[in-house]
Amino acid sequence: VHEFMLGLPGPGLKWRSKKSGVRYGVTVFLLGGYVRIAGMEPGREDELLASALGHLATRGKISAAELAESLGVPAERASALLVTLEDYGAAQPATDTEYSETLVTHADGEDDAALLARVRSRVYRGQPPWKRITILAMGVLVNIVSAILILTVALSIAGVPTPTTDLASVAAASPASLSGVHAGDRVVAFSGRPVTEWAVLRSALATAAPNVPTSIDVVRDGRTISLSITPSTREGGGTYLGVTAGSRDVPMPIGDALRESFKMTGAVVVAIARFFNPATFSDSIKGASSVVGISYIVASAADEGPLTYAYMVALLSLSLGLMNVLPIPPLDGGKIAVELVEWLFRRPIPRAVSIAFSAVGTLLLFSLIFYLMYADVVRYIFRG
Repeated sequence: VHEFMLGLPGPGLKWRSKKSGVRYGVTVFLLGGYVRIAGMEPGREDELLASALGHLATRGKISAAELAESLGVPAERASALLVTLEDYGAAQPATDTEYSETLVTHADGEDDAALLARVRSRVYRGQPPWKRITILAMGVLVNIVSAILILTVALSIAGVPTPTTDLASVAAASPASLSGVHAGDRVVAFSGRPVTEWAVLRSALATAAPNVPTSIDVVRDGRTISLSITPSTREGGGTYLGVTAGSRDVPMPIGDALRESFKMTGAVVVAIARFFNPATFSDSIKGASSVVGISYIVASAADEGPLTYAYMVALLSLSLGLMNVLPIPPLDGGKIAVELVEWLFRRPIPRAVSIAFSAVGTLLLFSLIFYLMYADVVRYIFRG
């Protein structure tokens, strides 16, 4: 591994570990993260790579000009060979930057091809297709599994908001307000029917006749009060009291919490799929947020409490993971698509085609990111 970074590829702050040689850091595009793995360069491996490694390992140090002369190739090709060997971890730039110095040597009886095979076995290119695809899928899998675990724990420990018969509010000039019902009252009966939970009150209200006086019993300050109330007609049909239920968090059984987590995962899949449906694309874009909008949403979630914050963290992780699996370079899904095509046709995609494919995908991805950032700046900053 060459780099382990927070954020999408781009300029940023980087620190190199002297022990492992891995660069760690943060980029300016703080969304997700990436790992730059040795041997992931697209296209065919140069047929002269084994010979180049042999010359380097034998001499210990060589310049691109010297390698070009030894192999009888242009200096540009020799320089590219050295860059590949450095990427494979077989070489590193010498103190005088014109030279590359070897990090490997021939074993007894080992020829150049065997040495290259040994070097290649430690990098991405040297792994079988199933293992390369597994490596690419790990980031997506961690995002999805993390989200499901966070949601399951949050639902089973903190619980899910559940309506209660304790009234959170009473609308002004509503039937409930005119009958003397107050916010904070606990409804215990309606039309002579005991009310033990909010669903019972809703069921009783659904069968009540509008504009016909009935009774409602509430507990206030420890006393049960019976009041006369006349439900009005709700706009669109049905009866209306003008009360809002209170809410409390009720922990879910672990099995129910897990099933609910998978339901939420499915909902995110459907939401992402709407981006690829021309009929729903416009509405999906309006409801999407960039890193700018997400910062406002997360701050609001943190103010609402740990349960809401946990939901938001889980849904962000889930959204990032599922977006990352889309077959669009430079996302992991795009790289997996390339691996599958190469596996199917038993040969690598030409480097020029792979780079062009990646460039188009990057352009589309960053166009979406910057459009959403612009929309969020207008929405949250200019319009408040």
